[in-house]
Amino acid sequence: MRSRYSAAGLFVLLATLWGLTFPAISVGLRSLEPVLFAAFRYDIAAVLLVGYGVARTTDWYPSAERDLAAVLAGGVFLVAGNVFLFVGQQTVPSGVAAVMQSLVPIATTLWALGILPEERVSASGAFGILLGFVGVGLVVRPDPSNLLAGDTLGKLLVLGQVASVSLGGVLVQRSRPMLDRAALSGWSMAVGGVILHAASLSVGEPFSLPATLTAQAAVVYLGVFATAVAFYIYYTLLDVRGALETSLVAYLVPVVATVAGVVFLGERVTALTLVGFLVVFAGFVALKRRAIADLVAGSTPSASSE
Repeated sequence: MRSRYSAAGLFVLLATLWGLTFPAISVGLRSLEPVLFAAFRYDIAAVLLVGYGVARTTDWYPSAERDLAAVLAGGVFLVAGNVFLFVGQQTVPSGVAAVMQSLVPIATTLWALGILPEERVSASGAFGILLGFVGVGLVVRPDPSNLLAGDTLGKLLVLGQVASVSLGGVLVQRSRPMLDRAALSGWSMAVGGVILHAASLSVGEPFSLPATLTAQAAVVYLGVFATAVAFYIYYTLLDVRGALETSLVAYLVPVVATVAGVVFLGERVTALTLVGFLVVFAGFVALKRRAIADLVAGSTPSASSE
C-alpha cells in the first residue's frame, strides 16, 4: 500500500514539474531568444543526466548501433523538436500549449501504426484517434483563409512539436536501446542541444547568457527540475506502474499548467479550449479502453495499441 501511495505522490510531483514547464517558458521568453532558450534547457539537463548515468552504471556510453540510433532519434525528434514549442509559445498561452500536449499519446499511437509492424488498432481505437484530432481542432480553430491570423501559427507550431516528440518516442522504441535510461536521455539531450545551438546561430539569434533573475530562474527550473529531475521520476514510474498508467500524467499536466498560467501570468483559457481537451481525453479513453479496463481490474495491460 505504501508503495502505491509513493507512486501516486511521484505521479502528482511529475505532473506539477511538467505542468509548470509551460508558464516557465512564457516567463523566459520575455527576455530570451526562443531557440537559444531551448538549447540552454537541454545543455543543463544533458550534463546532469549523463553525469548521473556515469555515477550509477558502467553502461553509460552509447557504443552499440541500437543505442546510437536511439540517441540520434531522441536528440533530433524528442529534444530538438521541442524548439517548436518554445517558438510557438511566443503567441500561445501556456495553458493552451499544455492542453495541446494531451494529443501526444494519441499521436504516438498513430506514428506506431505506420512504423512498428506489431501495432494494430481496432475500430474503437480508430474512433479514439479521430476524436483526438477533433479535440485539437476545437483548440486550434484555424482560419483556412489566413493561417497567420492571431495565434494560429503559434498553435500549429506547437502541433509540430507534438508530432516531433511522439515520432521520437516511437523511433526510440523501435531502436530497442540497451543503454541506461538516464544516460540515454542525457546523450539525446546533448545531441539535441548541439542541434538547437546550430539552429539558433542559423536564424541569427544573438548569443547571450540569461541576464535577468527571472530568465535565469526559468532556465534553471527547466533544465534541472522540469527535465533532469522529471525524467528520473518518469522512468521510475515506468518501472513501478507501467507505461499506460504513467502516460495518464499527460492529462494532469494541462490542469497544472492552466491553473498556474491563470494565477501567475493572468492568462485566459476559453471554454472551447477546455471542451477540446475533454474531447482529446475521450479519444484517449476510446483508444486505450481495453488497457484501461485491465488497469482498473488490476491486471497487466495489454501490449497492443488498445
